[in-house]
Amino acid sequence: MTYGRPASTPRSLVQRGAHAAKLFVHRVGFDVTRDTFKHGFIPQLQAQGIDTVLDIGANTGQFAELLRRSGYAGRVHSVEPLSSAFEQLSAAASGDALWTVERAAVSDRAGTITMNVSGNSVSSSVLPMLDTHAVAAPSARYVAQEEAVATTVDDIVASAGLVPERTLLKIDVQGYEKAVLDGAVTTLPRFAGVRTEMSLVALYDGQCLMPELIDHLGRNGFDLWFIEPGFAQPGTRRLLQVDGVFFGRG
Repeated sequence: MTYGRPASTPRSLVQRGAHAAKLFVHRVGFDVTRDTFKHGFIPQLQAQGIDTVLDIGANTGQFAELLRRSGYAGRVHSVEPLSSAFEQLSAAASGDALWTVERAAVSDRAGTITMNVSGNSVSSSVLPMLDTHAVAAPSARYVAQEEAVATTVDDIVASAGLVPERTLLKIDVQGYEKAVLDGAVTTLPRFAGVRTEMSLVALYDGQCLMPELIDHLGRNGFDLWFIEPGFAQPGTRRLLQVDGVFFGRG
């Protein structure tokens, strides 16, 4: 029996449909790597003994939901600062006993912080957005600002009772990655792995780019294992952002 399409559907139609869908995704600026997450990333979490994910910049819970769909059954602690996104995040996590949520921005110090809210929500950041990003993704332009409580990775580890040696630190904070890492002074070298968004070109004013983040994580005991393509410039297809997965040297 053939799965995934009706028996009467010609294979060429299925292939054309899949190709058209992929072209559409490319036009809006994202790349799709088939099965990389499920068959590459998830098995590596298991191989590294990782049973917890600290999900920084969770938005509405997309990453945690992808983890679950891909077979990850461990604990997830998601942190999100924006009120509207956090409301949706809380609803998404409500039926999952191993998925906890916290409303906060993660920075290099505790306090309060001003978030720039993007029209598409996912591109919201502490940092000002540069034209390179706004032109490539007009829906990402800022439409409002919102105050949020700020915390640090070190504080979250303590308050949530996380064990860094069995935890993946996932960071998706739109250019604010270095500040998040700077707030993990005592815990960063202890994490089993780090998954972070990295920009190849500046999209936010004051952000660190990919080489600086790789260097910083390297000095804290992590090696880059693989990269997943992310946000690309429509038209030219120039890659602007990637997700880098790092694991500790042991």
